[in-house]
Amino acid sequence: MATVSKGGPAALLERLGRATINAISEIGYAASLLWEALYWLVLGHFRKQPVRVSHVFEQAMQIGVAALPILTVLSATIGVMLALQGIHTLAIFGAEERVTTGIALSVSREFAPLITGILVAGRSGSALAARIGTMRITQEIDALRVIGIAPVRFLVTPPLLAMIVMVPALTLWAILVALLGGGLLVSMELDMTLAVYFERILEDSSLDDLLHGLGKSLIFAVLIAVIGVVNGAAVTGGAEGVGRATTRSVVHAISAIVITDMIFVFLWTL
Repeated sequence: MATVSKGGPAALLERLGRATINAISEIGYAASLLWEALYWLVLGHFRKQPVRVSHVFEQAMQIGVAALPILTVLSATIGVMLALQGIHTLAIFGAEERVTTGIALSVSREFAPLITGILVAGRSGSALAARIGTMRITQEIDALRVIGIAPVRFLVTPPLLAMIVMVPALTLWAILVALLGGGLLVSMELDMTLAVYFERILEDSSLDDLLHGLGKSLIFAVLIAVIGVVNGAAVTGGAEGVGRATTRSVVHAISAIVITDMIFVFLWTL
C-alpha cells in the first residue's frame, strides 16, 4: 500500500485540522475564563473570596497611569498627522476648513480606541501573559489551588476589571489629546483659533461618535485581558516558553483588535 508523503495534501489538511481544533479549544477556554472571572467578581464576596480592591487598583496603575506619557505622545502625533493630511487633501477642493469634520470623526471613532488598544496590548497584555506564564512554570498556580485560593479570582479578575475601567478612560484621554494636537496644527496652518476649532469639532461630532469609540475600547479591554491570560496559561518549556507566549499574546491581541474594529465598523454602518 502506498504511503502518503509528509509534505502532501493529506499532511497539509492534517495540520490545518489540528490548528483549527486548537483555535476552537482556545476560544472555548477563553470563554470559560471570562465567565469564571465575572462569577468571582459578582459572587466572590458570598463565597468568602472577594476580589481585593487593592489588587484592582494596583493593576489599574500599571495599565492606565503608567501608560499616560507614551499614550499622550502617540495621540498628539496622530492628531497632528490627521490635521496635516486632511488640510493638504482638502486643499485640492478648496475646503481646508472642513478638516475639522475628518479629525473629529476619525479620532473619536477609529484612531483613539485603536491606538489605545494596541498600546495596552503591547504593554499590559504581554506583561499579564508573562506573569501568568512564569507562575505556571514555577507551579505557583498549583500552589494557590492547594491553599484554597481560586486562581481565576486571584489572577484574572483584577486585571480584567482594571482593563474594563482603564482602557475606555485612556481612550477618552487619547481623544482629547489628539483633538488638541490637531487643533494646534489647524490654528497655525489656517489661522483658526482654538475656540473656533473646538466649536466646529462639537458641531461636526455627536455623542454617538464618542460612544462608538468608547464601546470599541471596552471590547478591546476584554480581548486584551483574556488573550493575555490564555497565552500565559498555555506556557510550556521554561523561560523560552514564556517568551513565546508573550510574543504570541501581543500578536493575537493586536490581530483581534484590528479584526474586531473592522467588524464593529461594518455592523455600525449597515
